[in-house]
Amino acid sequence: MGKIMKNNEKFKNKIHEYDAIVIGAGHAGCETALALARTGKKTLIITLNLDSIAFLACNPSIGGTAKGHLACEIDALGGEMGVNADTCLLQIRMLNRGKGPAVHSLRAQVDKNVYHTRMKQVLENQENLSIKQAEVSEILVKNHKIYGIKTAQGEKFLCKAVIIATGVYLKSKIIIGKYSSNIGPNGFAPANLLTKNLINLGFNIFRFKTGTPARVSGKSIDFSSLERQEGEENIQSFSFLTKKLPKNKVACYLTHTTPETKKIILKNIHKAPLYCGTIKGVGARYCPSIEDKIMRFSNKETHQVFLEPEAETTDEFYVQGASTSLPVEVQNELYPSIKGLENVKIMRNAYAIEYDCIDSTQLKPTLEYKKISGLFTAGQINGTSGYEEAAAQGLIAGINASLFLEGKDGLVLSRSSSYIGVLIDDLVIKGTNEPYRMMTSRAEYRLWLRQDNADLRLTETGRSVGLVDDKRYKIYLEKQKNIEKCMKILEKTLKIDEKMINFLKKQNESIPNQSIKIYNLIKKNNVNIFDVNREFGFFENIGREVLETVNINIRYEGYLKQQQREINEMLKQEAARIPENIDYKNLKGLRIEAREKLEKIQPQTIAQASRISGVSPADISVLIIYLKLKKSENKQK
Repeated sequence: MGKIMKNNEKFKNKIHEYDAIVIGAGHAGCETALALARTGKKTLIITLNLDSIAFLACNPSIGGTAKGHLACEIDALGGEMGVNADTCLLQIRMLNRGKGPAVHSLRAQVDKNVYHTRMKQVLENQENLSIKQAEVSEILVKNHKIYGIKTAQGEKFLCKAVIIATGVYLKSKIIIGKYSSNIGPNGFAPANLLTKNLINLGFNIFRFKTGTPARVSGKSIDFSSLERQEGEENIQSFSFLTKKLPKNKVACYLTHTTPETKKIILKNIHKAPLYCGTIKGVGARYCPSIEDKIMRFSNKETHQVFLEPEAETTDEFYVQGASTSLPVEVQNELYPSIKGLENVKIMRNAYAIEYDCIDSTQLKPTLEYKKISGLFTAGQINGTSGYEEAAAQGLIAGINASLFLEGKDGLVLSRSSSYIGVLIDDLVIKGTNEPYRMMTSRAEYRLWLRQDNADLRLTETGRSVGLVDDKRYKIYLEKQKNIEKCMKILEKTLKIDEKMINFLKKQNESIPNQSIKIYNLIKKNNVNIFDVNREFGFFENIGREVLETVNINIRYEGYLKQQQREINEMLKQEAARIPENIDYKNLKGLRIEAREKLEKIQPQTIAQASRISGVSPADISVLIIYLKLKKSENKQK
């Protein structure tokens, strides 16, 4: 009996120890945990509900404008999102085909059920990774250092690093008209306890809001009156590991709201939580609700709506473009006013959701909290919106937590290296007062930061931090080899024979007087590398993805060279480091606003300082002069 009591006491006092603990298992948390575990760190991921792992709480898609870039970059660095999306896709297509390659963006409809299930299996099968269902109530800190976490159930877990990736679950509240309830997306439980602890740890807390449209029965939709939108075959994948994408399995449909929709919303606008004051959180400017669209664009009579299937095993369709928080009785009137939905059956009502997030300017560029060593945050808690933005931050937070545990300097991607670099730089240097959404216009060097070359830009970085394995690295080296092979072929000179003359006439191009290099042939306005390959077969054994990259590099050579010059200038400023602990308050010549902003953000380089809102070029000049004087003084010593 005494032995049993002693064993019970032993288990009762057992302390669970890990290298790192990830709080949250959404898109940020999954990438964080996998990055840590794959770099050899004993990791625990804690989630409120195992059924919400990698859950697609909003639209059943991955990618979109600029988001497709993020998904490809996550993959190039060794993340999981791209592989998961390719495996689960129902339909894929390239957006913005009518524009230049800088803004071409992959977007895929994915099976939301398979996406969750497969990602959960990946976590479960990952070496060094444990999964736990629980609510975290406290992050344990001593002497400004992490030493563990405590759950609402009273368990303690010790660790040296914690990554908070709580998504929209912090004190989340669902709002539909006058109805509100403290629950998370899709009825999942919220995280009610952690916000208070974060405030005690010094975080500034904001209240943001997002929303989602109704899910409706596909059997109740009149597809015959709608514009069918098919996917594309033989298209680039999100993952550079994917050899062949699955065939497109479903179609999406384009429809529109009607003048009747507008009348219904205007008649009931006083019931909208967004306009009657019920919603306190700040919403996303670039993803407005349908009532917000009607009010902001009062001259428009109709708005686009896309109907997107959620999974192969459900009849539910997502009504993209018609999110709302209007009361249920208004929704029952609103959705049937949309073309094709006249007899629609709503399966899940639309709702708005409010949640807590932090001031991202309190973070270092590594996503580590400035006040506590070993505490990182990633995803929507940092004020972003979207699965891809969350996953990108999660991957970087996981990499940097791993490097932190090894006592190494963190990884900071520059704005010239990636959309991920732009995203994180914007968050920690500029901050955000609304849910941040990545767009191609945010990237200064977007012609260089394309989806097709994400592997060429980032695979070596992923390799250096231990996430790119031999299989992925071999594929990357093979692509480089084929690009070099292409470039040699392009140097060949072609005679202007009858075949060439006929080809150029067919392409509506002038006939040169003398022989021409293949390279110069492709630079012509109406010719590309695929046309040349079809006609002459020079690149028969080289894959489409390689030809795409080479083609863009040739046709946009001048623009790319100009962008490279701009990048080199920017990198000089990035190299100009600012020492820690500068007393900005007493630095003469700086304006008061600049002193306050520099003191708060603590930029690490002149380039970062120049991007802070409220810091003028004159302030930067003062700072540069100060640094030169300090450098001169140190030399004299």
